Amino acid sequence: MKDLALLEYLEGFISENRKQRFIEILANRTRHFTVVVEDVYQMHNTSAVMRSCEVFGIQDLNVIEQKFSKTIDKQIALGAEKWVDIHEFGSNASCINSLRKKGYQIIATTPHNESCFLHEFDITKPAALFFGTEKEGLSEDVMRQADGFLKIPMVGFTESLNISVSAAIIIQDLTNRLRNSNIDWKLTEHEIIAKRLDWTRKSIKDIAFVESRFYDEE
Repeated sequence: MKDLALLEYLEGFISENRKQRFIEILANRTRHFTVVVEDVYQMHNTSAVMRSCEVFGIQDLNVIEQKFSKTIDKQIALGAEKWVDIHEFGSNASCINSLRKKGYQIIATTPHNESCFLHEFDITKPAALFFGTEKEGLSEDVMRQADGFLKIPMVGFTESLNISVSAAIIIQDLTNRLRNSNIDWKLTEHEIIAKRLDWTRKSIKDIAFVESRFYDEE
């Protein structure tokens, strides 16, 4: 397989420790759950959500931007944008349709609904976890199309949490439960090779020149 041959070649340009680190991290990555942020006005919150995805092993972050044109705040993401796959959508419909085709159920996170508490959530089915704006939460459009609703148990006066805090709590809980289950949640062998190749490329200076040498030597 050409990708595997290229990977073996490129790994000769990185340290053995870095290679093994990639393998170790990818062994804990999952696409069983994916995260979606909808029209988040304060982009540092999206960047913080991305960090939570990276830290707790969620490989894909989906960003819907219908109202605000923003870019990832790299100071807050702290490099997470290199290790998490970001998928951008211009509408709720395009995002939801794409995720449904991949087999995900649409789960809206909201504190204002008679929804499932976090500890009761069924983790056996692949799910796309939707998070909304700081002030208004998820749009009615997403709420209407959701297959289920999820909320964090709270016992104080405050009715809601900042989106980045909510995402961190939910992602940590669900991924921890996932890793302690018998569910087939890991990346496939093909996906692991693809990500090792992607991360190795991002680790090599003058990667275009290095790859050209590989193809010249074939």
